[in-house]
Amino acid sequence: MEHHSFKLHSDYKPTGDQPQAIDKLVQGFREGNQFETLLGVTGSGKTFTMANVIEKLQKPTLIISHNKTLAAQLYSEMKEFFPENAVEYFVSYYDYYQPEAYMPATDTYIEKDSDINDEIDKLRNSAMASLSERNDVIVVSSVSCIYGLGAPNEYLNMAISLRPGQNRDRDDFLRQLINIQYNRNDIDFKRGTFRVMGDVVDVFPASEGEQAYRIEFFGDEIDRIQLIDALTAKAKATLEHVMIFPASPYVIPQEKLNLACNNILAEMEERVKYFKSEDKLIEAQRIAERTNYDVEMLKETGFCSGIENYTRHLNFQKPGEPPYTLMDYFPDDYLIIVDESHITLPQVRGMYNGNLSRKMTLVDYGFRLPSALDNRPLNFQEFEQKIDQMMFVSATPGEYEADHELLRAEQIIRPTGLLDPKIEVRPTKGQIDDLISEIHKETDKQHKVLVTTLTKRMAEDLTKYLKEADIRVKYLHSDIDTLERASIIRDMRLDKFDVLVGINLLREGLDIPEITLVAILDADKEGFLRSETSLIQTVGRAARNAEGHVIMYADTITESMDRTIEETNRRRKIQEKYNEEHGITPTTIKKAVRDLISISKAADADDVRGISKDVESMTHQEIDKLIRELTKKMRAAAAELNFEDAARYRDKIDEIRKAKT
Repeated sequence: MEHHSFKLHSDYKPTGDQPQAIDKLVQGFREGNQFETLLGVTGSGKTFTMANVIEKLQKPTLIISHNKTLAAQLYSEMKEFFPENAVEYFVSYYDYYQPEAYMPATDTYIEKDSDINDEIDKLRNSAMASLSERNDVIVVSSVSCIYGLGAPNEYLNMAISLRPGQNRDRDDFLRQLINIQYNRNDIDFKRGTFRVMGDVVDVFPASEGEQAYRIEFFGDEIDRIQLIDALTAKAKATLEHVMIFPASPYVIPQEKLNLACNNILAEMEERVKYFKSEDKLIEAQRIAERTNYDVEMLKETGFCSGIENYTRHLNFQKPGEPPYTLMDYFPDDYLIIVDESHITLPQVRGMYNGNLSRKMTLVDYGFRLPSALDNRPLNFQEFEQKIDQMMFVSATPGEYEADHELLRAEQIIRPTGLLDPKIEVRPTKGQIDDLISEIHKETDKQHKVLVTTLTKRMAEDLTKYLKEADIRVKYLHSDIDTLERASIIRDMRLDKFDVLVGINLLREGLDIPEITLVAILDADKEGFLRSETSLIQTVGRAARNAEGHVIMYADTITESMDRTIEETNRRRKIQEKYNEEHGITPTTIKKAVRDLISISKAADADDVRGISKDVESMTHQEIDKLIRELTKKMRAAAAELNFEDAARYRDKIDEIRKAKT
């Protein structure tokens, strides 16, 4: 295990109340506190505080975030802070995932169907390899880190360690590579493959994107090891030592694999006997066929489709024992930071049951063995047992945080001097007309507006009404996927529209500095969308602009509203005092419009959806030109017999023509 220390690189020094928060948190952890909370408001530099705590504590760190988009943001920020250390990204590697399921009512079996994103798979492998090799590791993860993986000790034991001068037979080495799920491919050299040219073996590690290892043999000895560019095969460096980690987290030595297969078959016999005694002959045949086929594949190749369902047997664990997860790859002494803990912790808590009911049906109807139930996320108690030290980070910590924390550090001052927005309560009578006049005030100054409603119906009606009033508006609803959300937010920042209407605007990435007004309709209808947590978070969306303010439309002031207004005013006072003492004039956050992260497949520039400008804001000439271009593409696609694309272009043309009228 290599030992390096964490080195934080930044042009900034901690300011505002960051220094006291950092010192307090670090001091507490050094004294042995298990749980601490950082109550940090949006825009107060929480990520920077996290980075400082990591540098001072010098512990491997797992940062858990509740969605991929936020995790990706944190990952890129941490990489900038710690360029010399191993910053890794561990999220579910499915671009598309349809879990295996069975619906008895209609006798429908849905096979697992997934589209694994190669880039994310590489990053996951890289995280596991780094944790096995060194101690200066930060892994930014989604809730994937509580899902079952192979055993860390097997993963480490199966890794191949190579040094120049080592005695090793070339053919034995190739066999070892095959055992850890590498495939020989002399033509298409990609991640997880190796190629052989006489005494030279090139291995493309599963955790790398552009580099491979070239191992040169001389007789039964390794002569030299080089790091090469995987594409051009040019040598980049000569290495004194290299570790090749398994290409899959589910690898075990052959003799253990044979034993595991026997145990799987024994469980199958048991199950067949049970089904027959219950007179369920179809189920008995189903489980026998499937299991025999999987075991055959495992014995021949060491792998089978749905291998994760046999994890318990492969890891030789007892029924009901918690699965191994990414958390087991960390040493005992490590730090977990839970970002936006008021959302992330409930999400961790909910994973176990959601998984259980779907699996139970598969087991009851003979699609899976009962041991498949042990391929699961951790339940909350098991998750708690794996915690060494944990830091919650949130602007609105929940009950769990309050019950467990031994210390709470507040970070309420924004170095930019920005104040929490002023909140005004107005009656609901005539609220829409009032809202329209407020929107005009903002858009005249080139500002943006967020409007949050309680129901889908209200959001749709309002969007339609605002459109008729000649306001450039978009409705952000729950059916829009994460990537499309990101592009809508980007469009707003690029001035393609002015008003965003939605129900739950607290989801990821809604930090838009251009927003000056947040309007909350029906603020007095108590419920989870109008709870204190939701209101404080919603109000925070206006806190990135010096002119940010909030209007709540309500006829009574509820307890949640009252507490929100009180807390916001408390934070304003602290910030105002800081600004006066330091002579700061609040300035709107300047944030470059970043390109979208390419975690998902980059959409083809010619794609139908890739129309850069919103059709509604185009001139007639632009629309005619666009229709001509799309017609040309439609004909070209049809000429190449690519009818699906042609049909998509045709539908898009119809849509544009309708919008034009």
